[in-house]
Amino acid sequence: MEYQTDYDFLLEQLKAVTESETDTIANLSNASAVLQINLDEINWVGFYLVRKEQLILGPFQGRPACVRIDFGKGVCGTAAATGATRLVPNVHEFPGHIACDGASNSEIVIPMFHEGKLTAVLDIDSPVFHRFTEIDREGLERCAAMLSEACCWQSS
Repeated sequence: MEYQTDYDFLLEQLKAVTESETDTIANLSNASAVLQINLDEINWVGFYLVRKEQLILGPFQGRPACVRIDFGKGVCGTAAATGATRLVPNVHEFPGHIACDGASNSEIVIPMFHEGKLTAVLDIDSPVFHRFTEIDREGLERCAAMLSEACCWQSS
């Protein structure tokens, strides 16, 4: 089954909740809620922030999650290490997959950059196998790019 997400509308909603705020955590918190409301058949959506060559759990919607992920580990760490989106139709077939929520069966992870530097990844899980398509990849990459520009990245 293909899900029809209006990514132009989603981008407008993300812009609306971030345009007057400069705090990164506040913006990513609202963004995770907007994504949760607008994406069908997902069970987790959120951000992992880059901190000293590790991904640290940031704002999210869903069940409690893994707090720290090393670069190169699991889907999120692989996306961070390569700087490329990972669209995984079946997470159980992904080498080294980190199962934070056993109900997740597919996943998409989009790296986020600010001024050429990796700052975070957007991670979205679904209980549905093959949930994410190339249309989702393109739309979510646009959302991640917009959020990268909207956030005033705080580093540590």
